[in-house]
Amino acid sequence: MKLSFSSLVITAGIFGILSFAFLATAIGSDYWYIIEVNRTNRTDTDVSDSHSGLWITYEGMHSYACGLSHLKPMSFLDGCLYSINMHSAIVVLLPLSLVLLVFGGICGLISSLARSPALLTGTASYLILCSVLTLSGVSLYISYSQQALAETERLVGAERLSEVVSTSFGWSLGLAWLSFCLEVLTGLLLLLAARLATLQHGPQGQG
Repeated sequence: MKLSFSSLVITAGIFGILSFAFLATAIGSDYWYIIEVNRTNRTDTDVSDSHSGLWITYEGMHSYACGLSHLKPMSFLDGCLYSINMHSAIVVLLPLSLVLLVFGGICGLISSLARSPALLTGTASYLILCSVLTLSGVSLYISYSQQALAETERLVGAERLSEVVSTSFGWSLGLAWLSFCLEVLTGLLLLLAARLATLQHGPQGQG
């Protein structure tokens, strides 16, 4: 099937909008990290699960009594400067990537209407840079959470911890990953559009 310039830029636009929507939803939601209490053979049925986002942690009832506070990526190692700096980097990188996506969308619209290979290539490179910021933020969050788990295992014990809770990353993180993938695809599609515009109109046929 022969690709057309219009189909490439329209698909890139759809991917870009979805990428923005997924990342905005991920940043605004609170299911990045989930702690599920293992209720087997437990009599304290009022103990409930917990989940956290980039900004807030929803504590399950009696979760601190179970020794789970260090599992919360928002609350572990409060005195550790390294962990605080890591969290600060996360809450800067991901919102920054979201803001940059807005400008990338504007540039993408302008360059598509102008059919300018140079502008399309620049916009594609810009969006790929945005994807690097998103990837960095997500990777830092995963590392941050793993440190929280490791610290809890050190304090409580790995076997005892596994008997009490199960931990997992939530759908918010999954949306952030999808956003990253769509950012990359958007950039690649715009690069293809730039190449097609060059072939159709020549390097001097911009505008």
